[in-house]
Amino acid sequence: MRSALIAAVAGLLLHASVTLAHRPDQPPHQQYRIGDLTLESGEVIKDFSISYVTHGTLNAQKSNAILMVTAISGNHHRLDFLIGPGKALDTSKYFIVATDAIGNGLTTSPSNSQAQPRMKFPKFVMRDMVISQQKLMEHLGIKHVLAVVGPSMGGMQALQWGVSHPDFMDSVVALVPLAKTPAWSVVVMEASRKAIMLDPAWNGGNYTAPPANGIRLWRDILGFLAARSPEMYRYQFANQADVLPWLKAQEDALLTVFDANDWIYQTWAYDAHDVGTTPGMNGDYVKALRAIKAKTLIMVGQKDLLNPEWEPVDAARYIRDVRVVTIRPEAITGHASAGGLFPADVDVLNTEIAGFLDVVTNRGAKLRQ
Repeated sequence: MRSALIAAVAGLLLHASVTLAHRPDQPPHQQYRIGDLTLESGEVIKDFSISYVTHGTLNAQKSNAILMVTAISGNHHRLDFLIGPGKALDTSKYFIVATDAIGNGLTTSPSNSQAQPRMKFPKFVMRDMVISQQKLMEHLGIKHVLAVVGPSMGGMQALQWGVSHPDFMDSVVALVPLAKTPAWSVVVMEASRKAIMLDPAWNGGNYTAPPANGIRLWRDILGFLAARSPEMYRYQFANQADVLPWLKAQEDALLTVFDANDWIYQTWAYDAHDVGTTPGMNGDYVKALRAIKAKTLIMVGQKDLLNPEWEPVDAARYIRDVRVVTIRPEAITGHASAGGLFPADVDVLNTEIAGFLDVVTNRGAKLRQ
């Protein structure tokens, strides 16, 4: 049964890039043109614009808003499997603002900046993503949200939101997150960067066509080693040689999905993530986590080889009101457990998050106040 399940959904990873494409029936892309965005470093992203979509209707009291922040190389579609009527982020109850992170190719990025293109773009960190989202929420007139929700790098941003703006939200939902990027994850990201930057076609970032060989290796390192688990391959491929044509098909599908320079910049932000370096925390990781006031749900993947689960589990010891859940531990789907690839994982995520938000809203009473 387990083998059949893995085989049945194996093609979904190939399909993942397609599901992230915007369809005509989905909410329209919106842009908030902020102007120059001053980063924590003091550098400035010129002519900055943040991309987002909204789902549902904001009620008169503006008490039903949820902010969604996205994963590395992801966009506002990253949690579509949780958004909609009857799902965890139920659009008949909630107003969801789904944002695009700096460097994802929709919000201002190395790939689309006219003023600071490619490697002229300034480096940014996770808190700069939060600053851009904060400015968007101010623009929308939303001063408080029910939850900040995000997967992977989005979960990292969600925890950072809880530290930087502890009174802004009632809850934080962080899926396969990190509170501080461990050395292991930095090595994984560095390997992915080198894969791109050592490809002669990268040309110092000034390529005229995607540096295909580097992108293939980046995708292998991230998507097919760190974001999956050995057990997933065990049940998917009875004949180990069959993995190679499958792998090439995955690479082919992903060659033009995300810009190589955008990836490099987002990985630099990933490496630098540490809630302890939040201004006012003086490098104190524990103090930062204890500053989170929001009810917090952390969901981790069994044998996560990208964001090792021990890091958020350890971080949870210092968060005052927290629940930690392993997503289907018997399945061992690792980081991919929060990717929306496996129906059984999606069911667990929807059930757990919906139940958590039911508690946060006092069974909907907060929405009616």
